[in-house]
Amino acid sequence: MKEIKITEIEGFKLGNAQNVEAATGCTAILAPQGAFAGVDVRGGSPASHETELLKPMNTVQQIHCVMLSGGSAYGLEATAGAMKFLEERGHGFDTGFGLVPIVCGASCFDLELVTNKIRPDKAMGYEACKNAFAGAEFKQGNYGAGCGATVGKFRGSADMMKAGLGAYAVQVGDVKIGAIVALNALGDIYDIERKKVIAGILKPDHSGLDDSLRVMYDEVGKARYLWGDEEKNNSIKSVTNTTIACVITNARLDKVWANKLAQVAHNGYAKAILPTHTTADGDTIFAMASGQVEVGIDALLALSVEVMALAIRNAALYAAPAYGLKAASDFLK
Repeated sequence: MKEIKITEIEGFKLGNAQNVEAATGCTAILAPQGAFAGVDVRGGSPASHETELLKPMNTVQQIHCVMLSGGSAYGLEATAGAMKFLEERGHGFDTGFGLVPIVCGASCFDLELVTNKIRPDKAMGYEACKNAFAGAEFKQGNYGAGCGATVGKFRGSADMMKAGLGAYAVQVGDVKIGAIVALNALGDIYDIERKKVIAGILKPDHSGLDDSLRVMYDEVGKARYLWGDEEKNNSIKSVTNTTIACVITNARLDKVWANKLAQVAHNGYAKAILPTHTTADGDTIFAMASGQVEVGIDALLALSVEVMALAIRNAALYAAPAYGLKAASDFLK
């Protein structure tokens, strides 16, 4: 097994667009010729687009783009930019009355960081696709859907850290698989290689990392809800989360196995985000398969967990301090 660039996986084009001043952006994962796809939503607060059609019993078999974005539900507008871009280039599902590009998407919440008035829109989604087709360098960190991403938010924004966009891919024989993730989690980030937490909730004096699980366990006897009574202090202080991701592979899968791939990849979340899938997260994973090579499905599923956990690690490591927030690089030696 060897590490490869995420852009080396056949059948896909990846592009970012962002508004750095507004701390938001989007990431387009394009399969112009189509890819069998699936999705699995585990978090309690998702914002998503066209996930229903990915159920195996539904008609459309292949999709042409997954758009990951900031902006909460507003950011789903970026999917319209991908549709416009793909239609102009003749890519889409042939209805007999014209091509309809099939674009799925999910958004994370970054409206609290700088402004809630500027979000990814149709123009930004189009720009991300344009950058992908132009072969622009695909950057990790404070780019694309990770531009305004943060982690460690159980006590609210005062003690959170900057995170970002991460990617990781491997090749075993002819099989290639990778993950792209916009890391915007309530919990802490665990590096499975260093075997330590590298980002998350800060100590009250910001001298180092605290422990989200310990903080949560200390409050287990208190009534804490997604939407609570602030006067009674029974609400989770941050609902501004959601880690969104896409697994891509050159393997030959149908919709059933693509959905299984998305499902199992959530184990990578469980290994790398502590805790994950909370009521204040809308955790969503897509899977796309371009269909070049035969594969042993269980081996591919196991690889998906590894690449997802390491993409999450990279989303923390590549993030740069910004908007007055510290990042993992401030504490790692």
